[in-house]
Amino acid sequence: MDNVSTLTAPALDVARIRKDFPLLQQATVYGLPLVYFDNGATTQKPQVVLDTLEQYYTGYNSNVHRGVHHLSQKATDAYEEARKTAAAYINAQYSHEVIFTKGTTDSINLVASSFGRTFLQAGDVVLISAMEHHSNIVPWQMICEEKGAELKVIPINERGELLMDEFSRLLDERVKIIAVTYVSNTMGTINPVKDIITQAHARNIPVLLDAAQAIQHITIDVQALQPDFLAFSGHKIYGPTGIGVLYGKEAWLNKMPPYQGGGDMIKTVTFAKTIYNELPYKFEAGTPDVSGAIGLAAALNYLQQVGLEKIQQYEEQLMEYALQALQQVPGIRFIGQAAHRSGAISFLVDDIHPYDLGELLDKQGIAVRTGHHCTEPLMDLFKIPGTVRASLSFYNTFEEVDKLVAAVNRAAAMLR
Repeated sequence: MDNVSTLTAPALDVARIRKDFPLLQQATVYGLPLVYFDNGATTQKPQVVLDTLEQYYTGYNSNVHRGVHHLSQKATDAYEEARKTAAAYINAQYSHEVIFTKGTTDSINLVASSFGRTFLQAGDVVLISAMEHHSNIVPWQMICEEKGAELKVIPINERGELLMDEFSRLLDERVKIIAVTYVSNTMGTINPVKDIITQAHARNIPVLLDAAQAIQHITIDVQALQPDFLAFSGHKIYGPTGIGVLYGKEAWLNKMPPYQGGGDMIKTVTFAKTIYNELPYKFEAGTPDVSGAIGLAAALNYLQQVGLEKIQQYEEQLMEYALQALQQVPGIRFIGQAAHRSGAISFLVDDIHPYDLGELLDKQGIAVRTGHHCTEPLMDLFKIPGTVRASLSFYNTFEEVDKLVAAVNRAAAMLR
């Protein structure tokens, strides 16, 4: 495609950035250089994150909070500094509003369980959207079943956008919490979360945002946005797997009981009674993922050094270019065509099964995701078995988009 010249100059030196990611330099697939468009599933890691993990394990590996020896104190300092880094990244008012979890799924389960056990009763309503990931559906189904509450769904239009009139209509005194994705992992739709929060707060209804697909693409300021809870995963924002963040407003976290029991989430324990620890430790039972938290902080610092605004600007250019280029593929059908989108492009070509298309793309060195993307209700809504999803990062290039388009055309020609 030759319309790169019609776009403004890229905001980033992508060639230099790619040198920071060892896998992008080294990996080949069937003898071809890897073209990695599966960033929505997990992102690659910059060298600074890998170095940080190695430094922890070879230099000061120790458990945190419970030791007076030097290594334990050094590990504790690094772990708590990582919390401050994560809090600053989303502009939380207090660092103790950041709870380290295993990831977005763990964070949502924590809120569903702890909030639900305290505030949900029979007849109450939990409100989610039609485009949610299973991790923002199943935990709410479980707590609703346990408490006798009802799960209601905000519908979407054929473009994959929330029907906000229907959302407003669903808001009543029975709704006790709203849990919605900021950015759809399947369609890339950016939801009007500020409007959702404003309407919810007018009725004193708390809001949880699943930011797993937003945190790496969009600057998030929780004090400006005012979500009551926000969840994201480290591995989707260039950090390690197994670490995530739950942000919660201090007032809500103080009202909620612990999610798990064990070490570090207590002040005192007797066989008669346990007194729980203060925030954030009340929600961090057991030995935490110390290395993961420190590695996540390294990833967040790296992104800020690159420049979040530059990343967002470049990724918007790349998304626009990719959509224009893919539109030239005969028989392509985009699943989700929201006016505001980020990160992901889902599509089908003619009646070709997405798995078949994905396999032939893989043989050409192109990594994409195929299937229902843990959004089966959304696939049922569109009456399709799944999609091919290309998800973008700031280390992807226009040339890689061209390779994707050529590979899709080649694969489709073989499968027709």
